Amino acid sequence: QVQVVESGGGLVQAGESLRLSCKTSGDISSIYIMGWYRQVPGPGTQRELLATMTGGVNIHYADSIKGLFTISGDNVKKTLDLQMNRLKTKDTTVYYCNARDLTDGYWGQGTQVTVSS
Repeated sequence: QVQVVESGGGLVQAGESLRLSCKTSGDISSIYIMGWYRQVPGPGTQRELLATMTGGVNIHYADSIKGLFTISGDNVKKTLDLQMNRLKTKDTTVYYCNARDLTDGYWGQGTQVTVSS
């Protein structure tokens, strides 16, 4: 089993930056991909993919955040940070980290980011 814990959320003003952290524990040796997602506002539980890191090397960003958000991680410790710059009020939502191994994907509980105008 793998446990995933996000931290770093909070209240910021529009234009400011925030850094989220994702830490994993448990049987992390087989984790090969980690990513950041965020809750899509509105009814339902849809989550928007923001960025992924595979094998600690290959990084993919969603078009919606390119040039604004960046990820960095430690492929040994299986951690993944999300640096968010020039935040907008529309970025307000819950942010989730996901870690995937050969058998399953694991979610954290999420961390709330609120951007005020």
